[in-house]
Amino acid sequence: MSTEAAHLDGPVADRDGWITDRCSLDRAVRAVGSRSAMLLIREAFYGTRRFDDFAHRAGISEAVAASRLRELVAVGVLERRPYQEPGTRTRHEYALTKRGRDLLPVALALIQWGDRYLADPAGPPLLFTHHNCSAPLRAGVTCEAGHEVPLGEVGVAFAPNKLNGSDLSSAPTLSEGDQTANY
Repeated sequence: MSTEAAHLDGPVADRDGWITDRCSLDRAVRAVGSRSAMLLIREAFYGTRRFDDFAHRAGISEAVAASRLRELVAVGVLERRPYQEPGTRTRHEYALTKRGRDLLPVALALIQWGDRYLADPAGPPLLFTHHNCSAPLRAGVTCEAGHEVPLGEVGVAFAPNKLNGSDLSSAPTLSEGDQTANY
């Protein structure tokens, strides 16, 4: 069994010295991490726009679909747009926002993980390709220089950012009595 893990650099290496109450993964999972939310996002990637189609194609109840669609609109993944067919009342459809389209690599990575580890014996049900050249799509982790980066080569450090008007490019100083810093 491999014990490969990311490299925790600098003050981050002291895992007991900080907590992750500002964790981006936690926030992302809270926003879009439910099964029903991900299935609705999948359907939006496939071009679904109308409420009834979302509920039917995702295989969820209308109540769950309504709740999740509201949540996805609230976090900016989908936008709600009015439409009206002749002779009917105004209804709404849903469209991906930039924030929603930016979830494509996440969804594709989950699909590929499912294809690799959870597919039926017959194999994956769908093949995702680059429409322009027909090459299969592949999700992965690369650095800005274009290198593929396995887990054992991932470095983790505190990000330089602004919090309460202060630059936190290094670990914060703990006030007297504090045991941990919050990130």
